[in-house]
Amino acid sequence: MNRTLFRSPAFARDLRAWLKSRPGMAASVEATLEQLSADASHPSLRTHKLQGSLSGCWACSGGYDLRVVFEYMQHEGSEAILLLSLGAHDQVY
Repeated sequence: MNRTLFRSPAFARDLRAWLKSRPGMAASVEATLEQLSADASHPSLRTHKLQGSLSGCWACSGGYDLRVVFEYMQHEGSEAILLLSLGAHDQVY
């Protein structure tokens, strides 16, 4: 079951900045988002629930230093994913 991905304005901004500084990472980011849509609990994503100020959010890994923070949400009666931020480990946590 593919979940619909919604990009928050902050995520879109983070994505532009990430790709501007790392233009060769576009395919890796796209593959991570496709895997997240298809199966958010896939072992390669290392998806985990966050605590503290990001309680209620989830994060997944898109490679060595790429992290995507997201929330599960409902959209038109099915589960969807709201992408909140993207960046290096120290940037998003």
